[in-house]
Amino acid sequence: MAENEQSKESLQQSLQQVINLLNKHRLVEELVHKQDMPKHSLVELLVHKQNLAELQKKLDELHPADVAYILEALPIEERLQVWDLVKAERDGEILLEVSDAVRQTLIADMDSDELLAAAEQLDTDEIADLAPDLPQDVLQELLVTLDFQNRQRLQSAMSYPEYSVGALMDFDIVTIREDITLEVVLRYLRRIGKLPDHTDKLFVVDRESRLRGVLPLKRLVVNDPEASVEEVMADDAVVFHPEEEASDASQAFERYDLVTAPVVDDNNKLVGRLTVDAVMDFIREESESEVLSLAGLREEEDIFASVWKSLQNRWTWLAINLITAFIASRVIGLFEGSIEKIVALAALMPIVAGIGGNSGNQTTTMIVRGLALGQISTHNMKNLFMKEIGVGLLNGLVWGSVLGLAAFALYHNAALGLVMTGAMTLNLLLAAVMGVGIPLVMTRLGRDPAVGSSVMITAVTDSGGFFIFLGLATLFLI
Repeated sequence: MAENEQSKESLQQSLQQVINLLNKHRLVEELVHKQDMPKHSLVELLVHKQNLAELQKKLDELHPADVAYILEALPIEERLQVWDLVKAERDGEILLEVSDAVRQTLIADMDSDELLAAAEQLDTDEIADLAPDLPQDVLQELLVTLDFQNRQRLQSAMSYPEYSVGALMDFDIVTIREDITLEVVLRYLRRIGKLPDHTDKLFVVDRESRLRGVLPLKRLVVNDPEASVEEVMADDAVVFHPEEEASDASQAFERYDLVTAPVVDDNNKLVGRLTVDAVMDFIREESESEVLSLAGLREEEDIFASVWKSLQNRWTWLAINLITAFIASRVIGLFEGSIEKIVALAALMPIVAGIGGNSGNQTTTMIVRGLALGQISTHNMKNLFMKEIGVGLLNGLVWGSVLGLAAFALYHNAALGLVMTGAMTLNLLLAAVMGVGIPLVMTRLGRDPAVGSSVMITAVTDSGGFFIFLGLATLFLI
């Protein structure tokens, strides 16, 4: 934890240094521009180059991921100014590290030659990650520059759905045969000189490249060099197929503490590998996407995007919110006469609706998480539903009683306190039903259960809470 805090602090310091250098550059240029001197243009050019050289030196010292963080934290004009100073040979790495929204702004600032040069620096699986954001002409030109094997690999990777194992796998693998000794394997590795990142095992294949097993490096090191690979290898490795859901693979990586795993086709032929860094990136993106979806945002948004682009991203659920708010106001309008007779109702009804919304969001969050982890299925749905009904009932009785006593203490009206308790209990039961039902229905319809669930549950508990509370008040108090 301490190292993590230190790393975060160092990153913030780097960001602040870049901002300070940008401000210094802007200030000095303004001062020089205002000066009246001989050879003014030459002096201005020299000062410009000197200031930018200091900033470029700072950027060269940073890891590509840190440069990406800085680019994401800068307004678009300053972002592009910093991007122009990044060395061309680092463009590809940094484009992979930045968010999708920021990547679009950087790519829009690059010409075709720059994009092609950046992509050519990357491995095939990395190009596949970048490909959806590249202009079609650049992508076609890039395919021409690749050799036959890499072109096939790239086209294969691009053919898989975005959230599949095939879209995450890479092709940087080391294979060996089962009929050789460990000594031969060691000599082979020394001749290679460098292993792919995150290599914790070698893949054992036959002459047709069918997977036979895996040889963990720790077994390679501790066993007799004269032993054969077949004697030492593990033949029960966790294996994935390209068409599998990436979310299922990420759960398997967590469950079995995997670093790498083989990916095979229907004929058990080794086609690639899945690594823990790709899985971690997927989990992070999924978490961010879920947070955005719960708030009703359609996609990741560049915080410095234009007003119009941000508006396009946000307007859908705001429009839905407007409709639901209008419905809630009409529900209140039905009971205007009751509110006029008992003014206390106007003060108390937001409490019922607000707590119902919070309770419903808690239930929805638990259900969405359970669906994401594959813990919810047909056989346990009834038990889950009854459990949430029980939680809603008990919470309603407990907190409804507390609020009922508070209403009695404030307004000295026992009937009002009972109505408050009853309304709270019924609205929390409604919140439990909707909190379970909305994500399940959306899943059944093939939609992401996280998208807009928070907005929908709040709308239902607001309108339902107003109707229940004011309806009970009209029946028993008026």
